[in-house]
Amino acid sequence: MSYFAAVFAQTPQGWVGTEAVLAEAESVDDVADLMREAAVESYGDPVLLLIEQDDDWFAIVRLDGEDDPRAFVSAVREDGLGGLFHQLVGEVPDGDAAGDPALLDDLGVDAKRVTDLGERAVPGDALLTVAEIAGFGEEFDRLRD
Repeated sequence: MSYFAAVFAQTPQGWVGTEAVLAEAESVDDVADLMREAAVESYGDPVLLLIEQDDDWFAIVRLDGEDDPRAFVSAVREDGLGGLFHQLVGEVPDGDAAGDPALLDDLGVDAKRVTDLGERAVPGDALLTVAEIAGFGEEFDRLRD
C-alpha cells in the first residue's frame, strides 16, 4: 500500500511544503503533532496535510493554531492510513466521503468544489487542483516529482 503525504504551511512569504512520513502515526494526535512541528519550523498557519493513497482516496487535514484538526476524506477506508481518519470524521460507511468539505473555503476552495473533486477526480489530480487554487501548486508539484 503506497501513499504520498505532504504538509504545507502558509507563511508571510508564501507556502512552504515538506513530505510527511505517516508510517509511525497511530492516532490523530500523532498526525496533529507532525503538523504542529511543520508550523513551528516554518512559522506558518494554517497548516494543511494532503494525503493520497494508491490512487484510491485522498484526505485533506487542516490545523489552525491550537485548534483540533479538521479533515475531509474522499472515501473513508478502515484499512491502512484510512483508519486514522475515522477518528477525525466519525463513523461512516466504508468508501463514503466524510468530514468537513468547507475546511478550505477561506483559501478559495469552496465546499462544493472539494466534494466534486472527491466524487469525480483521481486523487492526485484532485489534490493538485486544491493546491493550485489555494496557491501552492508549484510547491505541491515539486514534492510529487
